[in-house]
Amino acid sequence: MSITAERKTEVITDNARAKGDTGSPEVQVAILTDRINTLTAHFKAHHKDNHSRRGLLMMVNKRRSLLDYLKKKDEARYQALIAKLGLRK
Repeated sequence: MSITAERKTEVITDNARAKGDTGSPEVQVAILTDRINTLTAHFKAHHKDNHSRRGLLMMVNKRRSLLDYLKKKDEARYQALIAKLGLRK
């Protein structure tokens, strides 16, 4: 249910603000979004997997917190990120 190392490095390079950036809110939100999408697809086949559902809810809450932080710090970066990831339809 986690993402592969190759996929993770791809997500990091796509969303990094500078070379070697792995800790910015943009990168963290992008990684969490990828993991959330993977788990959402998992639940289509395994709808009774409540242990993983708890992990999904924790990831969604963590992503929400990071997005709130980014919106508070820099509205332009927040808007660019949600447009890039396709959040807030």
